[in-house]
Amino acid sequence: MSDLSLLLEGSGVLAGAGGLAYTRVRAPRLYWATVGLPVTWGRFSLSYRTTMDVCGLTVQPSGLRAFMSRRIARSEVQPVPPKIRRVRGTSTGLRVTLRLPAGLEPADVAAASECLRHAWGVHAVHVIPSKPGYVELRMTGYDVLRRVRMPKKSTPHDLVVPVALRDEGTAYVRNYREIPHALTLGANQSGKSMYQRNLIKGLAQLPVALVGIDCKRGVEQSRYAPRLSALATNPDDAASLIDVLVAEMEDRFDLLAKHGVSDLWELPEHLLPAPVVVLVDEIAELFLISSKKDEDRRERIVTGLIRLAQLSRAVGIYLEICGQRFGSELGKGATMLRAQLTGRVVHRVNDKQTAEMGLSDVAPESVPAACTIPADRPGQAVAADASGGWGRIRTPLTSVEETATVCREFAHLIPDLQALEPFRPAVRPVSVMATNIPPMPTTAPAIP
Repeated sequence: MSDLSLLLEGSGVLAGAGGLAYTRVRAPRLYWATVGLPVTWGRFSLSYRTTMDVCGLTVQPSGLRAFMSRRIARSEVQPVPPKIRRVRGTSTGLRVTLRLPAGLEPADVAAASECLRHAWGVHAVHVIPSKPGYVELRMTGYDVLRRVRMPKKSTPHDLVVPVALRDEGTAYVRNYREIPHALTLGANQSGKSMYQRNLIKGLAQLPVALVGIDCKRGVEQSRYAPRLSALATNPDDAASLIDVLVAEMEDRFDLLAKHGVSDLWELPEHLLPAPVVVLVDEIAELFLISSKKDEDRRERIVTGLIRLAQLSRAVGIYLEICGQRFGSELGKGATMLRAQLTGRVVHRVNDKQTAEMGLSDVAPESVPAACTIPADRPGQAVAADASGGWGRIRTPLTSVEETATVCREFAHLIPDLQALEPFRPAVRPVSVMATNIPPMPTTAPAIP
């Protein structure tokens, strides 16, 4: 009987261990909430002082504090670590707010982030300065980019569109009021189209005008025609459309001058024109020429894009440029245009030079991260901006049908912009196959 009890107990232990291992791999969020968070919190609490001392994040106490320790408390004078102000658990990790002592700065804590990660057994530690003298340690307990799950509160609003998940567990957003123009680079099958798909899906739910330039005969963007205010599918149409956008920009500047304001958002609400987001797919197609007669067209396109990038932010016209490469080899004007695109998203690339084109002028330390994105992680990228900050992101899997459905659902939000009406794409009826409805028989079935 005792042998049977021992066997049952051993089987139960093995089954429990196997269940935990399975949960850790297949349901990391559940594993973190039930096992990982309590264990990490306990490890952090017990080893905090010694970890900070070993990682060089302590300072010598002030003279008064040392005197009080020796004379009053009769204890050994110890180095002072950052003071813990707040600890809270999240669904993906642990967040700790620290008050830095005199002599430490956020860069010191950031430099020791790898040491802290290994000491506390977490997947990553990100150091975020919050206010003078304070930093927040954002620990992630597992690889949140392995299976992307966007936060529940990440919904588009006020020209802020969540498009991906950061490796710290928060949503990466495109905020057009803060970063008006952006450049997205990446090799084939790296996730550029999926990133743009999520962006269009979010923008479609806002009262903005979406302008598409897809010189691959519209194979990418024509599927979203119900929500597009304009679409150009070849370089000639693109040149004409960009000329119209430049004219629209100048008209809006006249409107600002008439009312004595310098920014679109200072106008009264009843005079506020709709924001315009220009989505350019494969920018190289607009720069390359096949014959000498195409040079004038290229000059019009490049000049127009540069003018928009330099001036259009104040009048609510924003650029989203996408391509595989974007360097000086495209010819005159390419480098000048790229310098105006302050937001950068670089997916997996084929060579280091492409990563440097997108990141070296805004966040040079992020180039190695972009060069090491694995091929089996489509949608993963490095996002940076002109402030020098950068991080790893990954776009959630979104099907073409899902984005097209959202575009049809919010087609009523297309603003009334008369200048873009000549470029309004024709909307195709939804095909029978796309809706998974079997076709109706054209003839009556034969009666046996």
